[in-house]
Amino acid sequence: MLKRIPHTYTIISSVILICAVLSWIIPAGEYVRETVEVNGIPRTVIVDHSFHPVPQSPQTWQVFSALLNGFERQAGIIAFLLIMGGAFQIMNSSRAIDAGIFSFLGFTKGLERHRFIRMLGVNNVVIGLIITLFSLFGAVFGMSEETLAFVIIIVPLAISMGYDSITGLCMVYVAAHIGFSGAVLNPFTIGIAQGLSDLPLFSGFEYRMVCWVILTGVLIACILKYASVIKKHPEKSPMYQADAYWRKRGEGASEQLSYVTTRSAYAVYALILISLILFSVYYPQSTFALGESAVTCYAVPVLSFFFALFGALGLRKSNQFFILTLLAFTILFLIVGVMAHGWYLPEISAIFLAMGILSGFANSEQTDTIIKQFLDGAKDMLSAAIVVGLAGGIIQILQDGHIIDPILHSLASLMGETGKFVSLGVMYLIQTFINLIIPSGSAKAALTMPIMAPFSDVIGLSRQATVMAYQFGDGFTNMITPTSAVLMGALGIARIPYEVWVKWFGRLLVFFILLGLLLLVPTVVFPLNGF
Repeated sequence: MLKRIPHTYTIISSVILICAVLSWIIPAGEYVRETVEVNGIPRTVIVDHSFHPVPQSPQTWQVFSALLNGFERQAGIIAFLLIMGGAFQIMNSSRAIDAGIFSFLGFTKGLERHRFIRMLGVNNVVIGLIITLFSLFGAVFGMSEETLAFVIIIVPLAISMGYDSITGLCMVYVAAHIGFSGAVLNPFTIGIAQGLSDLPLFSGFEYRMVCWVILTGVLIACILKYASVIKKHPEKSPMYQADAYWRKRGEGASEQLSYVTTRSAYAVYALILISLILFSVYYPQSTFALGESAVTCYAVPVLSFFFALFGALGLRKSNQFFILTLLAFTILFLIVGVMAHGWYLPEISAIFLAMGILSGFANSEQTDTIIKQFLDGAKDMLSAAIVVGLAGGIIQILQDGHIIDPILHSLASLMGETGKFVSLGVMYLIQTFINLIIPSGSAKAALTMPIMAPFSDVIGLSRQATVMAYQFGDGFTNMITPTSAVLMGALGIARIPYEVWVKWFGRLLVFFILLGLLLLVPTVVFPLNGF
């Protein structure tokens, strides 16, 4: 038994070496692929019964180029991490987030006057609400990469509330991915999988909603139980010593804060207001797609109006509160952009970079100082960026060795001689296993559903149940696989070593996998709507 879990780099490098060795052992093969339109979007899918052997491509020296190939493959996530680190370092230098945390903690203490909230526990209510919010985001529009922007905010909040960085990460990252697993309207997983299975878009909504409520409720209960232990005995946290970084950052911060409003903050407010007026003219309406329905509203003009109002109120208090207002509306515009305008990493990076630069100018910082702060923040993200690059290298080795398709083909053949219950369980386990090497939900749907959906017809299993097996299998192991760039990025931001996370989260993961298996049983036993 290992006395000490190896370093994150050691673990991921070992996985790369193991994948290279497998490329010598597993016979290479491929499926024929074709491009089809799913919900109006071209998707590359495999042709059923098209698996064939290809020349062996054993990987040798390629293990040394895996880091570079991984950086190329995950360039978007890596650049996003560096930009986020730099932007938030500029904001942190203004002490705005510290001021926000102290104000929030003061607000929560005021809630203790209410008997019902006092009985539940103010901190318990806060944790429950934050988890529910991010789980809902994961269930509705598939929030994943977007959580990285919030980890850097919620982890310090959790530390200030007397918890640890693991609690903070669970409140955001894990909550969003539990919602992702129990997705209700996620277009990137359910939408694609149902489209490839010839099912009505977002059908089976009712049972999926039940599953989401159960999964989110169980997560809240688990995190509250863990958080209560850490609150009473902080030293029991596996991150107790490492979290000294976050505790040190918050020590004595309230006494050091100086609340003033500078002229530069008014200038930044005016500049933003002019920009928002222009954006309101160019983008007067935003269309939010929720399942098969769509809602069109004047989101940008309305948010611009409220920014004008709350920005002015923030300026009356201090630079810090104006910058907090800027942060809050950056997040609101982010939600509108993602849900109504199809934003992804480029747009999200741009809005947070603008937020960081404007925060620096609002705090009367010189250009050289802002650049230095940005570089300091990007430097803090460098370790996480390297981990993300290594994780991308794993996928590259598997693809170049042509062993992903043979693994899928072998796993699919296991279902050939089994009944409905066993086949559904095997499908679920296959999806869970494949997710370790292909964490992309849309890519996995395109790869597996053309095989799984027709097979479910042969054994008399609902295609909707097959989609559910894919959905659960796609979500849970995202939170532990080293090939997930988002996981590695979130751990890097929270400063949680991968080896510590695996040891802590492993048991919770097994529990959720078993819970997912139980939630699949009603799809076979009961005549559920849409199944």
